Amino acid sequence: MYRNAFTMKLKPGFEAEYKKRHDEIWPELVELLSESGISDYSIFLDRETGVLFAFQKLKDGFEGESIPNNPIVKKWWAYMADIMETNKDNSPIEKPLIEVFHMD
Repeated sequence: MYRNAFTMKLKPGFEAEYKKRHDEIWPELVELLSESGISDYSIFLDRETGVLFAFQKLKDGFEGESIPNNPIVKKWWAYMADIMETNKDNSPIEKPLIEVFHMD
């Protein structure tokens, strides 16, 4: 397993809606992510800036190239596009983070 972290950006005023949508996350999306090798997935919000910090563990040999093309993921992105900063294909604009420290 290895750790992966990135940021995304929430549009102002959608904090409660973002949480609500994730509280009601689709079971088929959770299943897809789990089967793809993603676990221990958390998203944190900085209320002052709207920055979302995401952390996940990826199984060794994780290959996530097929995830963005999955119809469930595309549907989720379209569902979330009105409340987040996104690319033209509705995928969230993600900024990868570099791990500089870790303690078990």
